[in-house]
Amino acid sequence: DWARALGPPLFAGRIRAQPADFVVVEELDIDLSGDGEHDWLWIEKTGANTHWVAEQLAGHAGVSPRDVGYAGLKDRHAVTRQWFSVRRPSVDGTDWDTFTADGVVTLDRRRHSRKLKRGAHRGNQFRIAIRAMEIVESSAAVNDRLTAIKEKGVPNYFGEQRFGRDGSNVALGQAVVEGRRVPRHKRSIGLSAVRSFQFNETLDERVRDGSWDRLLPGDVANLDGTGSVFAVDELTSDLERRCAEMDIHPCGLLPEIPKARVTASHRPLRLRVRDLRWETEADALWLEFRLGRGSYATAVLREIASL
Repeated sequence: DWARALGPPLFAGRIRAQPADFVVVEELDIDLSGDGEHDWLWIEKTGANTHWVAEQLAGHAGVSPRDVGYAGLKDRHAVTRQWFSVRRPSVDGTDWDTFTADGVVTLDRRRHSRKLKRGAHRGNQFRIAIRAMEIVESSAAVNDRLTAIKEKGVPNYFGEQRFGRDGSNVALGQAVVEGRRVPRHKRSIGLSAVRSFQFNETLDERVRDGSWDRLLPGDVANLDGTGSVFAVDELTSDLERRCAEMDIHPCGLLPEIPKARVTASHRPLRLRVRDLRWETEADALWLEFRLGRGSYATAVLREIASL
């Protein structure tokens, strides 16, 4: 239960009461060539996880799951739209008109010369309902809180799904670090969880001392919306101004793990919430917003309600 920046939750709520309450649409900035050895499929999935969909696509095409690409994992208990690429097994390609899978609809189909790589998307659009009976009674406080989020952003915590049920992914990562035997396909999951947990611990400290949204001497800064970072050797008034305007953000460390040959990297401590809009119903608060890749919608939701 890491520290919240904008005050205690305003009410207790519930998300994902039904898949349509959590809609995610991937934003991808790639000009598709219209030809090439890969079919690109714009998929809408409901109640299905990304790995499973990729396996169904591979099975239908008669290729290895390694020949299926996607930019990022999307929530299972949701309605999500994202691109998948599938290598064409022959010149004739695959008959996608006959493809069926539970909860999966193909919305568009293109061709491209390259496989879709992880992390290739710009970000995601969200439309989410937080359901609770006291929404109307809390409407004034909700409006104030959401206005603050729109102006200030939120702490850029990794979501709890990163860590697995009861922290099981963190335990996997600790086992890898200690040299214990871990299945190959679970090693990266565990190592990512360990590093993410340490990042969240650092961010928690910065939230508690009030410095999560401002630069400190010796920080590393991130240029908003990019992977570009630079060291803050001297804290100038210009850097402070740019940080206040959310042009740059202070970063936290994702630590290196030498035994696993994992190098250190940086992640912004602050998450900018773009195009935030909201409306209330008798039993639900509906939110629409955009986040950059690698950020979690639950980091926004936890600043509003306990879930």
